[in-house]
Amino acid sequence: MAAAARLDLDGNPIKPMTICLIGAGGFIGSHLCEKLMAETPHTVLAVDVYNDKIKHLLDPPPPLPADGGQQARNPWDGRIEFHRLNIKHDSRLEGLIKMSDVTINLAAICTPADYNTRPLDTIYSNFIDALPVVRYCSENNKRLIHFSTCEVYGKTLGSYLPKDHPLRKESEFYMLKEDASPCIFGSVEKQRWSYACAKQLIERLIYAEGAENGLEFTIVRPFNWIGPRMDFIPGIDGPSEGVPRVLACFSNNLLRREPLKLVDGGQSQRTFVYIKDAIEAVLLMIENPARANGHIFNVGNPNNEVTIKQLAEIMVQVYSKVSGEPPLEAATIDVSSKQFYGEGYDDSDKRIPDMTIINKQLGWNPKTSLWDLLDSTLAYQHRTYAEAVRMAMVKPVASS
Repeated sequence: MAAAARLDLDGNPIKPMTICLIGAGGFIGSHLCEKLMAETPHTVLAVDVYNDKIKHLLDPPPPLPADGGQQARNPWDGRIEFHRLNIKHDSRLEGLIKMSDVTINLAAICTPADYNTRPLDTIYSNFIDALPVVRYCSENNKRLIHFSTCEVYGKTLGSYLPKDHPLRKESEFYMLKEDASPCIFGSVEKQRWSYACAKQLIERLIYAEGAENGLEFTIVRPFNWIGPRMDFIPGIDGPSEGVPRVLACFSNNLLRREPLKLVDGGQSQRTFVYIKDAIEAVLLMIENPARANGHIFNVGNPNNEVTIKQLAEIMVQVYSKVSGEPPLEAATIDVSSKQFYGEGYDDSDKRIPDMTIINKQLGWNPKTSLWDLLDSTLAYQHRTYAEAVRMAMVKPVASS
C-alpha cells in the first residue's frame, strides 16, 4: 500500500524538492540533513568544507552477512550528495543553487571567542561571503532561507535602566520581537559586536532584495540551539587552544573534572532550545513557503531561561547523573571577560524571544525542557568523549 501523501499546514500535498544546504556539515546542518533523510522525500545538495558530522548519511551501510555480503541500501540512497566547496571562491555554487528549489544558508563564523580576536574574518564570513548566495537566489528566482542570529537584537532596552528600576520587570523592555524590537549594539571599539552587525546588515540586504527584486526569503533568528554534535571538545576533535560556545566549554570542564569558568560571574541570562525541537521549525519553513516567505522568525524556548551561572549548576547535576561520577565540590570559578575572551568583549544582558509570529504562521512551539535537553546532550557528550579525554589526560610515567 502506498504511503499517504504528506500535507503542508494548509492541507496541500508536499512535492519532493531539491534543497541546496550550505553549511550541511555543521551542528545545525547535520541535524537538518538527518531530519530530511528520515522523514521527507526531498533531495539534499550538501555543501560544506567538512563532512565529518554527516558521514553516517553519506557512507554506504556495511554488507549484510545473511545474503552473502550483498551491499545494503540506505533508505535515502541517492537523495543526498556532498559537494566539498568553500562558498568564498567556488564558481560551482551558482550551479548548485540553480539546480535547487530552495537554498538554506547556514555558513558562518558564529563563536563568541572569534568575534573580537578575528573580527575581520567574522565580518567577511557573515556578510561578504553571503552576498553571492543572496545574489544567485535573487537572479535565478530561488527561495532563500537564511540563518541569522538572536545577536542582531544586541542589548535590551532594560539593560540601560538602573538595576532596581520598576520598568525592568515590564516585558516590553526585554522581550525581543522580530518586527518591533530595536537593535542596540555596544560601541565600535567593542569588537564583540562585529558578528551581530554583519548579520544585521545581511538581513537588511535580503529584506531589500525581497522588496525591490521579489526575492522569496525567510530569515531565521536562532536563540541558543543546543544538543549533540555542537561545536567541539578542545584537544579532542578541535584545537587545544580553541574556545567553543558555552555548552561545549562547560562540557569540556565536566569531562576533565575541572571547575566551570563563569565569565563575569555568569550573570547574563539566556534561553536554550533543543536542536531537535528547532529543526522541526525549520522543516515547517521549508515545506510551507506560503506561510514562511517574507518573514523573520525567532526560534527559541522562552520557558528555558536561566543565567549562565544557573546553566552551569544544572549541567553539573545532570553530568553527575549521566556519568555516575560525584559532582565537583568547587564546581564553578569566576573569570573576567577580558581574561577569557580578550580585549574588546561586551555582552548582552537578557535574550527572551517573543514567539507570536512563528506560532501564528507555522503553529510551532518548543517541547523539551532544559533538564531533558541537557540530559540527552550530556549523555551524548559522555558517551562520545569521556574515554578520549581520559586518555588525553593520562601522562606517560617516566621510567626509572
